[in-house]
Amino acid sequence: MVSKEIREIIENYIKAYNKFEIERMAELLHKDILFRNISNGETTTETRGIQAFKELAEQSSTMFSSRRQTITDYSVIHDKIEVGIDYEGILAMDFPNGLKTGDTLQLKGKSIFEIKEEKISLIEDHS
Repeated sequence: MVSKEIREIIENYIKAYNKFEIERMAELLHKDILFRNISNGETTTETRGIQAFKELAEQSSTMFSSRRQTITDYSVIHDKIEVGIDYEGILAMDFPNGLKTGDTLQLKGKSIFEIKEEKISLIEDHS
């Protein structure tokens, strides 16, 4: 069972993410935040610390004109919270894989969060 406080931290992070509110996202992070993006089982991006996270968030925010993560479910595995995510983003630029500006990207995945000192200390996005 995920506590109300932990759900609130994660939901506030997702709301800030959806609105491109990078400073608000950063306020919810532990100073030693570890972020990983994992695609098809391979780590494609990894950052540690709030500054590195903010730089990545700024860079990735320019890639989409809009984006929305929707939480589909929660589960607790050991000391981590696994959150099912439906993702939809509209591209603000052409991508090397052939997707074009204005195309819609839709993914199903999960994000794994760890909370330390009432802040998010780990985010792993899996798609």
